[in-house]
Amino acid sequence: MSELWRLTASEIAERVKARQVSAREVAQDALARLAAVNPAINAVVQEMPEAALAAADAVDAALARGEAVGPLAGVPVTIKVNVDQKGQATTNGLKIQKDLLAAEDNPVVANMRRAGAVIIGRTNTPAFSLRWFTRNTLHGATLNPRNPALTPGGSSGGAGAAVAAGIGAIGHGTDIAGSIRYPAYACGVHGLRPSLGRVPAWNPSSPERAIGAQIMAVSGPLARSIADIRLGLIAMMAEDLRDPWYVPAPLDGPAMPKRAALCVRPEGLATAPEVEAALRDAALRLQERGWSIVETPCPPLREPARLQLQLWMAESRRSGNAAVEREADPDASFVMAQMARVVTAPDLDQFQDILQARAGFVRQWQMFLRNYPVLLLPVSAELPFPDQLDVSSPEGFDRVLESQLVQVGQPLMGLPGLTVTTGMAGGGPVGVQLVAGRYREDLLLQAGAAIEAGGAPVLPVEQVPLPA
Repeated sequence: MSELWRLTASEIAERVKARQVSAREVAQDALARLAAVNPAINAVVQEMPEAALAAADAVDAALARGEAVGPLAGVPVTIKVNVDQKGQATTNGLKIQKDLLAAEDNPVVANMRRAGAVIIGRTNTPAFSLRWFTRNTLHGATLNPRNPALTPGGSSGGAGAAVAAGIGAIGHGTDIAGSIRYPAYACGVHGLRPSLGRVPAWNPSSPERAIGAQIMAVSGPLARSIADIRLGLIAMMAEDLRDPWYVPAPLDGPAMPKRAALCVRPEGLATAPEVEAALRDAALRLQERGWSIVETPCPPLREPARLQLQLWMAESRRSGNAAVEREADPDASFVMAQMARVVTAPDLDQFQDILQARAGFVRQWQMFLRNYPVLLLPVSAELPFPDQLDVSSPEGFDRVLESQLVQVGQPLMGLPGLTVTTGMAGGGPVGVQLVAGRYREDLLLQAGAAIEAGGAPVLPVEQVPLPA
């Protein structure tokens, strides 16, 4: 095995396009890295070496003919198992979907292919993509390659673990309540939750999503550099009108002042000292690169979080949680029982009230982010949790849910958020979250790059540790 797996997506694409290395060589090296480290962490649960090599050969052949290739030419990537990929099972971590073979690609997968990416495997998720931990009875548990005692995050835990371990340069993830941002945080990489409608996505194999998922769930990239996050976003956001929420907004918007708000304890969140230290360090890095920082409260998150959970639970309650009962996954059953305990069931009038109230919260956030183009706040109140904390007891579940306030509240407004890893603390990774106005991912990438430049480069884990 060579050292190609260590390279960023940007470096790989540049070398492949310059024909300094072939896409096949890159794919072979990526597959060798997958074979070497995945058995210890179980990040990738569907491997596809033959298809990967065929895709790499297609990139090399196009270059040999002098044809233009996409921005991810020859870049090894992974796809989460909850989106359709032609010929593969869209399991979503479920035994009841183990034979749900996709007949065509989800738009985000099609866009990655058109960009020249080489898909080397599909990554794990908890059952129903439901948790900030990654374990299910179909594929098993994914471990955090930086510290197996900690959660790799969820629901894109397989994607985060894969990127951190050098299995592919970019991982595809999905996020309805932190499922990109939290695995990036827990695994010590970067992760972008784009604005609603920025990245087209739709599963032809499944019924239309319920309204909560339609207005809050998005696809986005995880990577080890901010430049790769940008590259992954450019590839993913190509137009596909199969998604009716798709918005053809340009990536780069009007120039804005380099002014950021800092909110360490949004709405009384009990932010841990290590997380506060990371936030203040990130603010200092921004200041050193010309940003002004204003410490101030941010608009509401607790009520949006409550409303988002009510939408989520209202949709599952319509069926009486029949799919959860059929799957009989112990973790999912426990989590749904705890959700039913803490989230009241809205009637039809209350359901309409939730959607009506959403407009007011969007308005508040838009006005705030007009004054402060970027907001710096925690990803989580705590450092990455001990693995499986949420299913250890009702008290453990409540602790997790409270700590994840920002991740749950933000999606109701359709806002983009970027996790930037900043280092290690207390035996695991730590990082910060940036939020900007809708379709202003460019501001997140600008600020994220400034924070990244003030720290050490994010390197893949050299030796993946085995669990104790």
